[in-house]
Amino acid sequence: MPIYNAPLADMKFILNDVFHAPSFWQATPKLSHVDAATAEAILEEMAKFSQNVTLPLNRTGDEQGAQIKDGVVTTPEGFKAAFEQYAQGGWLGLGADEQWGGQGMPKMLTVLSDEMLFATNPAFTLYSLLSVGAGLALDSYASQQQKQTYLPKMYSGEWAGTMCLTEPHAGTDLGIIKTKAEKNPDSSYNITGTKIFITGGDHDLTENIIHLVLAKTPDAPAGSRGISLFIVPKILVNEDGSLGERNHVAAGSIEHKMGIKGSATCVMNFDGAKGFIVGQENEGLAAMFVMMNYERLSMGIQGLGASEFAYQNAAQYATDRLQGRSAEGVQSPDKAADSILVHADVRRMLLNTRVNNEASRAFAVYVAQQLDITKFSNDPEAVKAANERVALLTPIAKAYLTDTAFQAVLDAQMCFGGHGYIREWGMEQCVRDLRIAQIYEGTNGIQSQDLIGRKTIKCQGKFLTAYIDEIRDFANQLDAELNFIKDATLDAATELESVTQFILEAAEENPNFANAVAVDYLHAVGLLSFSYMLARIAHAAQGKTGDFYQDKLTLAIYFVQRILPELAMRINKIKSGADVIMSFSPEYFTRQA
Repeated sequence: MPIYNAPLADMKFILNDVFHAPSFWQATPKLSHVDAATAEAILEEMAKFSQNVTLPLNRTGDEQGAQIKDGVVTTPEGFKAAFEQYAQGGWLGLGADEQWGGQGMPKMLTVLSDEMLFATNPAFTLYSLLSVGAGLALDSYASQQQKQTYLPKMYSGEWAGTMCLTEPHAGTDLGIIKTKAEKNPDSSYNITGTKIFITGGDHDLTENIIHLVLAKTPDAPAGSRGISLFIVPKILVNEDGSLGERNHVAAGSIEHKMGIKGSATCVMNFDGAKGFIVGQENEGLAAMFVMMNYERLSMGIQGLGASEFAYQNAAQYATDRLQGRSAEGVQSPDKAADSILVHADVRRMLLNTRVNNEASRAFAVYVAQQLDITKFSNDPEAVKAANERVALLTPIAKAYLTDTAFQAVLDAQMCFGGHGYIREWGMEQCVRDLRIAQIYEGTNGIQSQDLIGRKTIKCQGKFLTAYIDEIRDFANQLDAELNFIKDATLDAATELESVTQFILEAAEENPNFANAVAVDYLHAVGLLSFSYMLARIAHAAQGKTGDFYQDKLTLAIYFVQRILPELAMRINKIKSGADVIMSFSPEYFTRQA
């Protein structure tokens, strides 16, 4: 069976030493109830739950998958009991508002809790993730009565939540959705349409499921301006809060997927189902994006969790696996061969994975801190700056963290050789389960378009300029001992600043330019972000004794020498522009070679 040990030491180091989270919490009145001891206790309890409860269900959940029979959806064996234990532990409401039964914990803490769950069982984690996300949307935009009706039950785990956006003909372009909402005399609506790819669309984990559904009223404006958001319960709720009759919504089928098979990804049919509007008509997209922005960070956490799981298993395998001899001569004369750890290429793959994990973890906590500022700070200027930072970095958190994680997982799988392709070692499932993280919640290509278009070109690079200013201010404080990461980070900032100006000018001249270079630009910003995170890690480790801290410094050197040079390649590709891409005729793509 694959192994997993929660990286608690690194998590505590990131919180306490790199970002000084306890001081930040105490300086933020709405978070003053959180301290280091509380945070560490929560992380330690989640480590036990993930290692002892969700990890053992990961392979069986993949093999059994979610099932549908006669319209009834069931989850894999053990999922229901695990979900009940998870709910009883208060985990669903960990970051939720206390007035609805939550614990009011900061996002800086919940991202680390989520990492452990995603590392051990991503399919299971998605059920709770969608409930939490739906709760966030309701907490931000629903009426007080709606919040009182739904949120306590959702955060207690008695009811679940979903997000119903995608339709068979409409993926990213939500403006062309066809689901209809017709108003009734009692101010409810009849919702009719079909949604696809609905995570947790139906299941047996809770007694009710609260669907958040995007739909259009008959006289709605065209495009995304005409989208409204509706609460559509699986079972209608009576005025006294008890459950009433079954609503006209049901799962038509479960998608047959590459991975996350334990997650019930459903086609949902709404046949005149009774729904209740959230906010005002034609204003539904804003509420849904509250949910989606948090979900996009969570997808990055899914990547991090998978990469950490893959690293731990690959490192253990490489330690135990005997194959060949070291180029420097025999290292284990009492054995038939040396461990494959003596081979530089195996170390390269493991180090690529390890550096991705540590930089990704720091970056996730950094973005989470910005989200905490937007939610909890009383300083309007700080909130404004944090909102702009979140807007800039959300595409990075989703796309760069999952792109790099997928490559890291492939590297870890390669360490196993043929065994990496065999089910019992766990790596082939890890690869299959992670692939979706680059696709859902807006594909990584779409995230790149968002970064270069709305978050860079539209504001003329304003968001990035403020971010680079912060990076420079930090790097310039580093002393001579850290010149290797200081100079590299400052140089990367200058190079990115320059290529961003190039993009702003080129995009005005060629309408295809931004689309052609968007992915390379996102990776360029991601590389600078990782350099910044590793500079912060190296600074926090500097002057401390012990292998743990020395390893941080050495890993930062590895990043500068072996990973950051990719930035030059990305910039060269950006400067090559769109012309060669667009030079092929449409007929070329279907012409036989």
